[in-house]
Amino acid sequence: MEFEPLDQFLQRRKKLSEIESLGHAPYPHKFDWTHTPRQIAGEFGGRTAEQLTAEPVNVRVAGRIVALRPHGKAGFAHLAGDGGRVQVYVRLDVVGEQLFRLFQLLDLGDIIGVSGHLFRTKTQELTIWVERIELLSKALLPLPEKWHGLTDIEQRYRHRYLDLIVNERAREIFQRRAQIIRELRAFFDRRGYVEAETPMMHPILGGATARPFVTHHNTFDMDLYLRIAPELYLKRLVVGGFDRVYEMNRNFRNEGIDAIHQPEFTMLEFYQAYSNAADLMALTEELLRGLVESVCGATKIPYGEHEIDFSRFERLAMREAIGRYWPAAAGAPPSSAELASPGGPQAVAERYNAFARAHAAEPIAGVAGKSGGELTGELFEAIAEGHLQQPTFIFDFPTEISPLAKCREDDPSLTERFELFIAGMEIANGFSELNDPADQERRFRAQVEKGGVDAPKEVDIDYIRALSHGLPPTAGEGIGIDRVVMLLTNSHAIREVILFPLLRAAAEEQGAAPSGSATEAGGPAGASPDKKSK
Repeated sequence: MEFEPLDQFLQRRKKLSEIESLGHAPYPHKFDWTHTPRQIAGEFGGRTAEQLTAEPVNVRVAGRIVALRPHGKAGFAHLAGDGGRVQVYVRLDVVGEQLFRLFQLLDLGDIIGVSGHLFRTKTQELTIWVERIELLSKALLPLPEKWHGLTDIEQRYRHRYLDLIVNERAREIFQRRAQIIRELRAFFDRRGYVEAETPMMHPILGGATARPFVTHHNTFDMDLYLRIAPELYLKRLVVGGFDRVYEMNRNFRNEGIDAIHQPEFTMLEFYQAYSNAADLMALTEELLRGLVESVCGATKIPYGEHEIDFSRFERLAMREAIGRYWPAAAGAPPSSAELASPGGPQAVAERYNAFARAHAAEPIAGVAGKSGGELTGELFEAIAEGHLQQPTFIFDFPTEISPLAKCREDDPSLTERFELFIAGMEIANGFSELNDPADQERRFRAQVEKGGVDAPKEVDIDYIRALSHGLPPTAGEGIGIDRVVMLLTNSHAIREVILFPLLRAAAEEQGAAPSGSATEAGGPAGASPDKKSK
């Protein structure tokens, strides 16, 4: 948003001074309202002019002025509030000279309170016949006239309060987000889950593979990591006897930003004792199908060019998915047996890289230095992930990329782990939890020894101690809330569904107040991988 010229700010300050000289409090403490604009439309929208005349309805309503049309000795305005709008009609001979002068000094964006009765205009619009008007807050900076173009997209996120005022679509997204979170909580509460709150500052990095944010606690003189996942704490609770537990949590990962990644994001994570990954796949189908029906009113919803059908969930092994979506120009697709054989993933990756280089695609880097399991995961991401538009569970993840998942009884190279993909995005990640403390310690130590910026720097011995007290057979899952909201609001950038996404500091936030800003005029400063990752 460009800073408004200084004269607009000064003009509004001058009007505020004149309003004060008329004896009106510039910023009163409260307003006793009886209805919101939305309630008026809902409760009285069906009443005719004759009914309103026969049975008068008196109301007291507050809202922000979003339209203003003076006409000599009368005028109309629209007030917005509580997600609705209502028209008001002000006449000089009704409110008197002093209050009509107040009306004449109002601007778009001002917040006012009115009292009067309802009637219908000649065009049959439900309107408040104003008998008294009060200024509740003067807007010293005007509302934006329009929001369009690439330069305005970031400003919508940076000044979200303005976006919510002028952009009804933004309000609807965040109202639906709140509804989604309520429905998710209700689903688990009905099934006997306990909602928990676990620490956001961790002394040891764990529960996921991601680069952390690091902070320092002065009193304890110790470095701490902002949470990348709540997993290890929630499983401690299962050890402690909470057989069903969940947390709606904020996670922080010091990584890149794109259409589906933000460094601060919301995840639902839950654990169910005496269950396995297959149980959670069935539970997830039930959860999402019911959520979509409740929030959207149907099991089929539009998302971009696709229609997503939540009445059907497909299941594919990871190796099978690679073969299914193998590019035709790359030759014969690899079989699951080839990908399972010693050296097979390396050979398949080299075949894929030859295709990628010939077709200007991104090859898989460092093939010679990666394990077969790591290459299988990268082949899946490069070849299959983007094709998974309809709800699809991918299962049978390699053990090398699943350090917290229990191995399959018949094949220790694979784990009982799944990820759910919809619209080409990973939505959920779950598995049968590893509960053998010796095996878990071996895998933790292998992670630490392997090193890298995303890997834990030390073994969480307390978690190993907790496992040694006995973790029952347990299944756990993380669901990316922001991406679920994207799907259910047909939004295609994660920043659209996060109220205040992290952005680069703007010039005014770095102390460089632009010319003509409210600060110069004496106004207030500034007035101008989403997943349970393994």
